[in-house]
Amino acid sequence: MLGIIRRRVVSGASSASILGQSLHSIRPIASSEILLQPRGGLGRVRNLSHLIFAGSSPCIKKTRNVGVVIQPEPIRQMWSRPFSSETGDFIDAVVPHMGESITDGTLAKFLKNPGDRVEVDEPIAQIETDKVTIDVASPHSGVIQKFVANEGDTVEPGTKIAVISKSVDGVDHVGPSEKTSDRAAGQSSPPVENIDKKKEPKVETTPVTEKPKPHSRPPSKPSAREPQLSPKERERRIPMTRLRKRVATRLKDSQNTFAMLTTFNEVDMTNLMKLRSDYKDAFVEKHGVKLGLMSGFIKAAVSGLQNQPIINAVIDGDDIIYRDYIDISIAVGTPKGLVVPVIRNADKMNFAEIEKEMNTLAKKANNGSISIDEMAGGSFTISNGGVYGSLISTPIINPPQSAILGMHSIVTRPMVVGGDIVPRPMMYIALTYDHRLIDGREAVFFLRRIKDVVEDPRRLLLDI
Repeated sequence: MLGIIRRRVVSGASSASILGQSLHSIRPIASSEILLQPRGGLGRVRNLSHLIFAGSSPCIKKTRNVGVVIQPEPIRQMWSRPFSSETGDFIDAVVPHMGESITDGTLAKFLKNPGDRVEVDEPIAQIETDKVTIDVASPHSGVIQKFVANEGDTVEPGTKIAVISKSVDGVDHVGPSEKTSDRAAGQSSPPVENIDKKKEPKVETTPVTEKPKPHSRPPSKPSAREPQLSPKERERRIPMTRLRKRVATRLKDSQNTFAMLTTFNEVDMTNLMKLRSDYKDAFVEKHGVKLGLMSGFIKAAVSGLQNQPIINAVIDGDDIIYRDYIDISIAVGTPKGLVVPVIRNADKMNFAEIEKEMNTLAKKANNGSISIDEMAGGSFTISNGGVYGSLISTPIINPPQSAILGMHSIVTRPMVVGGDIVPRPMMYIALTYDHRLIDGREAVFFLRRIKDVVEDPRRLLLDI
């Protein structure tokens, strides 16, 4: 029997299911439709010369103008590993998706060499982006046959960087066609380079002939990529990493956009340090994490943001966006550059939850495994320069936020307490804010709230 299939192919319908339908439920089929046979049938396709009505036996009349013989393909449900393409015994390792806001990256380095044995999902290369470093994992276990990209190349998601052989002897299993094509490419590439080299002097001689013209002058401002300084002895020039360039761009944009102003205050750390000293052992025993000073400042910042919600807002065009959530960004310095992971919903966390989240994010930031989603967003930033010994500083706002709190080192200084001069562990704190949105009154009140809560943590319990 013949299966009647319209031009619109219904996915998943088989020939047997179509033949099993009653002819009374099938409407008349026009002569422009085609008739396909099930596999193993007539092996040809013919046009119908008339209509087939329900209840009548089909009558097929072969026409002379049968142009194309269509061989129906079986419907397949393919499964493949992401970020790979397979060709026989070889499989390609390609750059994975790097995030919605990242379109390309730099191939920083290869973690393996050609001929090395790799397992599935084992990292073979690292891609450096504007925000994070991403690993390129092996899509299949096997042997790395060759690399088709070089370190330092700019790559996009889906770019092929390596070829992996599924067999153990994959390095030796190079097809003759590939060897021939490699030799042909190697032989054909020198003439192309020679042609390019021959053409380059012609391009360079053109501006030389135009120099005598009075109206033609060399550009006065060199481009940003051109070297600004002449090379000297005992100097090294290395390209900036993408992360460093991104940080530099964002910081300069922040200076050019915000009307930044910084206000300062000082905090007596005696009570917070005593609280930590009294309960550090019990805290570790119950929660499995050490009690630090940073969690106290985060809780104080949450209290200040709740009292002064304008600090948590941001300007967007001609509007002000008020955020009804508090996501605290923590600036972390890593060997590769500055990253700012985010503690989500910090206003709903206790001290232990904050400490655990900070430890997790700090470890990921230092070993390079932090994801883009863990650094996206944030409504307020805290930067602790005191871990490096900074006494005082003016931090720069992290856009699109409106303020940043700077913590500094704790120094024992003589202070007047109750009419007596006593030594106290003191810390300078700084708040840099966008003066377009935040007035000095709100900024000072916010910083004063930080001081009050840190100097007397009992205020958090009583909400005063």
